Amino acid sequence: MRILGIDPGLDRTGWAVLQKDGPAAPVLAAAGLIHTPKNTPLEKRLAAIYSELSALIKDHAPAEAAIEEVFFSKRADTQANTTHARGVILLACEHGGLPISAYNPKTIKKTISGNGAAEKKQMQRVVQITLNLAAIPEPDDVADAMAAGLCHLRLAPFARALAAARGPLKC
Repeated sequence: MRILGIDPGLDRTGWAVLQKDGPAAPVLAAAGLIHTPKNTPLEKRLAAIYSELSALIKDHAPAEAAIEEVFFSKRADTQANTTHARGVILLACEHGGLPISAYNPKTIKKTISGNGAAEKKQMQRVVQITLNLAAIPEPDDVADAMAAGLCHLRLAPFARALAAARGPLKC
């Protein structure tokens, strides 16, 4: 299964494509950062994120997407910008035909490191070990995208099995 993990942001959107086949450990297929300059108008920044992410989806052909949910911050302008970016990211995934799963940051941290309050450096190190990377993944936006993908690879099979076990509703 090929998963696209995404850490949304207007300034920097991290992305990672993870591959997991059967019981084998997940492998990092590709990762990067979509950066939009601060002095660019909002609509142009959003268009750039949409365009670049759409191209990534086409090039890497993931089966599903995992995106980090927006957490509430004290800076309303930062939160609004991230929400705008997340909207075009969801649209690009939908247009690319990808089922989308969203995970809050604490769930990602708890699933990957065992600690829902893990620090950035700890998460980067756990991601490095899990994906058998030679170096700590940087910047942290890219490491967060990898973590979102890893979280999905761990939680999605259980969610699918649970849904299948419930079966259709009977009245």
